Amino acid sequence: MNALVFLVPAALVLGLLGLALFLWTLKSRQYDDLDGAASRILFDDDLPRKDKR
Repeated sequence: MNALVFLVPAALVLGLLGLALFLWTLKSRQYDDLDGAASRILFDDDLPRKDKR
């Protein structure tokens, strides 16, 4: 029973911290361009290497 005195507030604090971080990511617009990252892998922007041997 004594453990619940510490575990319940710890769980509430961690849950609120996770919610606050999620809301911060929404506010900083990190989820706006979901299709851009998916299609970016299709385009090869790397230049070919030139081996000087």
